[in-house]
Amino acid sequence: MAQIEVTRLPDATPRPRHVAIGTFDGVHLGHQAVIDDADTVLTFDPHPLSVIHPAALPKLLMPFEVKRDVIEGLGVRELVVIPFDAEFAGRSAEDFVERVLIEMLAATSVSVGENFRFGAKAKGDPQMLAARPEFETRVVPLVEVDGETVSSTRIRALVAAGDMVGARHCLGAPFMVEGTVVEGDQRGRELGFPTANIIPDDQLAYPGHGVYAAFADGVPAAVNVGVRPTFDSGRGVLIETYLIDREEDLYGRALRVAFVERLRGEKRFASVEELIAQMRIDVEDAKRVCASFTGAQ
Repeated sequence: MAQIEVTRLPDATPRPRHVAIGTFDGVHLGHQAVIDDADTVLTFDPHPLSVIHPAALPKLLMPFEVKRDVIEGLGVRELVVIPFDAEFAGRSAEDFVERVLIEMLAATSVSVGENFRFGAKAKGDPQMLAARPEFETRVVPLVEVDGETVSSTRIRALVAAGDMVGARHCLGAPFMVEGTVVEGDQRGRELGFPTANIIPDDQLAYPGHGVYAAFADGVPAAVNVGVRPTFDSGRGVLIETYLIDREEDLYGRALRVAFVERLRGEKRFASVEELIAQMRIDVEDAKRVCASFTGAQ
């Protein structure tokens, strides 16, 4: 597949585009319905709330690089990124429509979710877009899963609770964490389970403490998210990934972990022997879950 073209808005040249607009954090099933057959996605980086109301900025579900890859997987040709700042936040909704959508992007059709708001003081709405004759407007209703609206807020809560199955039903794919593998204290290696360790980014969501079955760069894995209660390590949260039946040095490399299912909560063990026995069980459980995972929701 051709790599998606990433364009900063100031560098965009006009051409007929079918544009889907949104922040699209998580690129969940509701976002996918908005993007559907668009050839261009118009999004914001950083997240608008980081400029408008930093205290209200939630933990994001995915970093920009993952969002780009997921959007590319939907068949989108171009990702146009608005470098969101105070100046852009102050632009009126009319200015956004005329300068951005019509002049800069030459949009022939525009797709948004029914709750999309834009422009200074969020005065722009789908009705304003639909009233414009220059392009067709498609307003997409909110998507429901299990009788409840799919939203980034709902998915964040599921992820924090360790409900990877619920999160996957809303995302349409497993929840992912990506990070650079850092040097640990070799504890896992001493126990016979060498792990690739990631320190989660404080600005991003990550699963609640516990042990998970996952795929790490496509390889079945058992993953511990937590602060290692058996050992007083004095560290913050670590994501420790044991790649099953695969041994390679991952230090300094980016690792993408796709969480499939929570196996158990975090637990303190009375002895190292008990911990090792439980780790063996965790690895077998993770193997079983990964082997039966089809990728279906």
